[in-house]
Amino acid sequence: MDRLERERLFHDRQAQDRAASFIIRPGDLLVDDDVYLGHETWIRPAFQRLGNLQNARVLDYGCGHGMAGVVLARLGAEVTGFDLSGGYVREARERARANGVTIRHVQADGERLPFPDQYFDRAWGNAILHHLRLPIAGRELWRVLRPGGIAVFCEPWGENPFLNFARSHLPYRGKERTHDEQPLRGWQVRELQSIFPDLEIRGHQFLSMVRRVLPAPRLNACLERCDRMVLSRVPALERYCRYVVLTMQPTAQSS
Repeated sequence: MDRLERERLFHDRQAQDRAASFIIRPGDLLVDDDVYLGHETWIRPAFQRLGNLQNARVLDYGCGHGMAGVVLARLGAEVTGFDLSGGYVREARERARANGVTIRHVQADGERLPFPDQYFDRAWGNAILHHLRLPIAGRELWRVLRPGGIAVFCEPWGENPFLNFARSHLPYRGKERTHDEQPLRGWQVRELQSIFPDLEIRGHQFLSMVRRVLPAPRLNACLERCDRMVLSRVPALERYCRYVVLTMQPTAQSS
C-alpha cells in the first residue's frame, strides 16, 4: 500500500466514525464562526492574513471536516474545497448544506490539482502541507494561484526537540495521526521558499503549547499573553513553537 492510499484510508475511517455521530447529533454539523476562529490561537490571525474575501475565489486546500470552508463562504468567498479522503469530502458537503452555504467540493490529491492555471485568488489550509511532497505540491499550488494571490497555511512545527519527544512518547487528546506524517521542518520550508521566495513564517504557541495537555483556561490565557510579549521581543524563539503560519504569494519570477 503506498503513502497516498494509507492516508486516504486513515481519514476515510475517521470520517466514517464521525458520519455515524451526525445521525445521532445532527447539530454537530453546524458551525459557529467565532468558535471556529478561536478554537486554536493561530486560526484567527491566520484568517486575517487572507485579507478581503468578498467575491474572491478561495481554495479550501485539504478541506477535511469542512468547517473552514463554511466560515470562508460566510465572509463572501466563492469557495472550492478538496480533500484526498472521499469520506471527508462527503462530510464537508453535508456540513455546507447544514449551514446553508454553497461550496464546491471535489476529491483530489494536493500533488495533482484538477483546477485551471491561475484560477484562485486565495488558498487556505490547516495541517495539510506536512502530509505532502512539497516540491510537487508547492508547484501545483503556485500554478493554480493567480499572480498576487495569497496562500495561508497553518502547520504543526517540528524544530523543537523537546516537543517532538512529547509528541512521540506522551499520551494526549487528539494525538491520532497517520503512519507517514511528521511535523513540518525547516528544510521543507526552504523547499517552499524556492517556489515562493517571499514566504513568511510566524510561530504560535511557545509557552502556551501546554494547553494541549493541560486544560486550564486561566493559566493558558496567561501563557498566551506571555507568548505575544515574548515572541514579539525575541522572534528567534518562534523556532521552538508548536505551530507555524505560512503566508505565500506567487510572483512572476517564482516557478
